[in-house]
Amino acid sequence: MTASCLYRGQVMHHRLEPVGHRFTYDVVSLLIDLDELPELGLRWLSHNRRNLFSVQDKDLGDGAAPRRWIETELARHSIFIPGGAVRVHLFPRFLGMAFTPLTTWFCHAADGTLSAVLYEVHNTFGERHAYLVRTEGDERQTLRHSAEKCFHVSPFLGLNGNYAFALRPPGETFAITIRETDRATGKPILVASHVAKRVPLTDSALVRAAIAYPLLPLKILGGIHWEALRIWIKGASFHKKPTPPASLVSFTDKGDLS
Repeated sequence: MTASCLYRGQVMHHRLEPVGHRFTYDVVSLLIDLDELPELGLRWLSHNRRNLFSVQDKDLGDGAAPRRWIETELARHSIFIPGGAVRVHLFPRFLGMAFTPLTTWFCHAADGTLSAVLYEVHNTFGERHAYLVRTEGDERQTLRHSAEKCFHVSPFLGLNGNYAFALRPPGETFAITIRETDRATGKPILVASHVAKRVPLTDSALVRAAIAYPLLPLKILGGIHWEALRIWIKGASFHKKPTPPASLVSFTDKGDLS
């Protein structure tokens, strides 16, 4: 059995500041083992080629060779995974269309130990930034990480926040919750979560997903803009978009950003 699989679940956003707003929507996502990707042999899922569903290198990391890129980033922080699996939880392209707010990388040592997690955040301006966390020796069922927000995501929120991630690595279920709090006061700003159940990655499962979640990238992107309009109507003010961080990756060693 391959490690790669499909997940069917639900995303929830609950904004507490500057105005209260909550919404949920159903989604389908994939967990892809980068070494398995070229050999999956599925009719309706392709690698670097348009299909019903596809995974493309340009959507991951620096847009080049994902495995080489992540191993280079890990090595910068003395994390080495020769021969270890790299598995990426993502929203696939659908008919060539893509928008993935969060891609989560699970980087394993050769013995299967989870050595690092990378949270790759995308915004609607086509920009991305990643928060890298060392996890060697962390055997908790739910991993907890923190990082200082340094990348623009929402026009209604500034960069004065801290993130707290609660992550259950992929298995029969996948679950992640992200809490954003005000850096100065600790006041809650936003809670977002994604909870899903594993489905074997087969052509029939992909067809069923396409029927159940048609035009998923447009649904996600359109939903973001629709909810933004509703938040603006409620009276939230805009924050000017800042310059993105100079580095694509910020490193956090289990705790505060360094």
